[in-house]
Amino acid sequence: MNSIVEKINTLRKNKNAVILAHNYQIGEVQDIADFCGDSLELSRKAADCDADIIVFCGVKFMAETAAILSPRKKVLLPDKMAACPMADMLNAEQLADLKKKHSDAVVVCYVNTTAEVKALSDYCCTSSNAVDVVNSIEPDREIIFVPDRNLGQVVKDRTGRDMILWPGYCPTHIFATDDDVRRTQKEHPDAITLAHPECPKAVRDCADVLLSTGQMLKYAKQSDSKEFIIATEIGIIHTLKKQNPGKFFYTANEKFICPNMKKITLEKILFSLEDEKFVITVPKEIADKARTALDRMLAVIPKG
Repeated sequence: MNSIVEKINTLRKNKNAVILAHNYQIGEVQDIADFCGDSLELSRKAADCDADIIVFCGVKFMAETAAILSPRKKVLLPDKMAACPMADMLNAEQLADLKKKHSDAVVVCYVNTTAEVKALSDYCCTSSNAVDVVNSIEPDREIIFVPDRNLGQVVKDRTGRDMILWPGYCPTHIFATDDDVRRTQKEHPDAITLAHPECPKAVRDCADVLLSTGQMLKYAKQSDSKEFIIATEIGIIHTLKKQNPGKFFYTANEKFICPNMKKITLEKILFSLEDEKFVITVPKEIADKARTALDRMLAVIPKG
């Protein structure tokens, strides 16, 4: 294993490559990355870094976002089959039809969408700044929010905006039930429960705080609590334990595993750097339109 790490380190230095990894990646991938983060943090890092090559350890929509924000860089996705089921629940044709029915509406798309959907959207957002993005829109404007109905409902509740929600969802986050969470809470009565807004309402109602993965990491660091129940993909627990050696973290349900996020391995990162594949590109006409929505997302700093 050390030889693989050494080869990766040599290649990224020689090729001026940066490795970005989402918080849901397996531990060894997070450990070798130059930067780990949530979707918003990774988007900012992709836009700001001066590397020639970005190796994106995440899923396809994330690599597409990096390619849109960094058109002069080569963006590699180590496993071309690493997709996002939620992103695939809405295509450009479906969004175009919805826009025709609500011609005056502003479209806010979650970053978990295809490049084609972003190109038809006015604003992009992540779970960490969705509320702030919506609050930045004129109060009298109708809003279409796609594709995650769970995050959309959280935004509706926190902003009071009457938004049109697309019925998409994250298959991983709906695995856990409120019974699972309550069972874990009974086992660890002193623990604070942190849940991702992609969770269904019954699970969200069990949580003490709703946070993006990046916000969870900050919260755990700053909290005086020693125990936490984590209701999101289990990959983040690796970093939570690493950053907080004196604290304890319990998954709300062992089924919180995204198979697509787990496709990338050290071997695939090595092969990706060696052969410079798989290259993710976005047609210019789509990228130019999508960049407007993404730039608006990057301009909004989360207040929470």
